[in-house]
Amino acid sequence: MRIAIVGGGTVGTALARALKGSGHGVVIGTREPEGPRAQRLAAETGASLAAPAAAAAGAETVILALPWAVAQDAVGALGDLAGKIVIDCMNPLGMVGGSLALTVGHMTSGGEILAGWLPRARIVKTLNQVGAEIMADAARLPQRPVMFMAGDDAAAKESVARLLTALGFEPLDAGDLTKARLLEPLAMVWINQALLRGKGRHWAFAAFHTRS
Repeated sequence: MRIAIVGGGTVGTALARALKGSGHGVVIGTREPEGPRAQRLAAETGASLAAPAAAAAGAETVILALPWAVAQDAVGALGDLAGKIVIDCMNPLGMVGGSLALTVGHMTSGGEILAGWLPRARIVKTLNQVGAEIMADAARLPQRPVMFMAGDDAAAKESVARLLTALGFEPLDAGDLTKARLLEPLAMVWINQALLRGKGRHWAFAAFHTRS
């Protein structure tokens, strides 16, 4: 599968590292493909580099690893993306009352807003519930961490579930895209524990099953 990672920041870098050797063709969409940081990442991971729109145009699956504050303009510059699977890693975070918080919720979600920007894409909300350290190397954990996903296209979720499994996660289907309203607050639970409660960044949620 040809995968474009749009965004060369912390999350995009982690996913590029995680996909190294996966057998997928990975291209990183960055505004500065000739820059030294992008060149180092490409050399490290074996990924190719392109401008964001070109990376997305040539991919079957597009992973959006962008800060929410720049997402609308960045996504608009990618073009239609009709028929492509678009994995939404983003959380609609901003400063609310002096603290980091979700800027939307209850009546909508970042995933649903994204679907409005890309009405013909096959949106799957996932990879938003842990930090980049876990995304880069989930196999270090003694139990497969769970990764919930939400979307309206069953075939797209099946494809994404296979990708999540290859990344070391246990994929669990949360339902249609409105369930992004559950997954984005779950990210805030992780952030609260990791950054404010002293747990650190090297942990994830897991789902344990009783023995039959």
